[in-house]
Amino acid sequence: MIVILPPSETKAAGGAPGSTLDLGALAFPPLGPTRERVLDATIAAAEAAPAAATPARQRWIDDDRALRSSPTMPAIDRYTGVLFDALDAASLDAASRSWLGEHVLIQSAPFGPVGALDGIPPYRLAAGTSLPGVPALRRIWADAVRQAWAQRRPDFVLDLRSEAYAALGPLPEGVPSAYVRVMSEDSGGRTRALNHFNKHAKGELVRSLACRGVRIASLDEFVSWASDAGWVVRPGEAGEVALIV
Repeated sequence: MIVILPPSETKAAGGAPGSTLDLGALAFPPLGPTRERVLDATIAAAEAAPAAATPARQRWIDDDRALRSSPTMPAIDRYTGVLFDALDAASLDAASRSWLGEHVLIQSAPFGPVGALDGIPPYRLAAGTSLPGVPALRRIWADAVRQAWAQRRPDFVLDLRSEAYAALGPLPEGVPSAYVRVMSEDSGGRTRALNHFNKHAKGELVRSLACRGVRIASLDEFVSWASDAGWVVRPGEAGEVALIV
């Protein structure tokens, strides 16, 4: 099983001394040319940007200017925010972090899907950002990522991305997958989608999977494991499951 997460707009600063971005070491090496194209456009946009009005915005510009030279850290530690705070990868033991490295990908805007333990620098680029001189990120990434998935052909993909980031890397037909929607349920059995708790629940779910070191090869196996682990998972629309919290 592969679990795909969305990234976060907030990121930890810093990185391992002496480390820099190595595109060839990231997951899905065939995406190298696309990554180069997006990185070049992102850096060019940052270099052409005027001085920002606030220190925080200036830091975002500086981060994008230094994408190729900034120190890196594992992607699962780089991202912060509700989902990643709930996952709390830094507190996991070595075996659980190894599980993340084997089974978790994060769909980023500048790098495409990266492994949980792949080293990435800080950056500021969202799925909907327009970069001068290149098509929309969705057009740049979608076909390339779809082809990369078709070559990899995992047994089963659990898709926890937001819709915006799922559009950057659609899964091809023939790859068994389930898109997860986090829902709440009232006493009458009516469900509704959640926002803040959606991210929190996804982080806790991935932490639960990592701590147990599970090996899952199908949706049926995931549903069975979830039930045993105390999660409520129900069939949703075609290709989807509902995680009830």
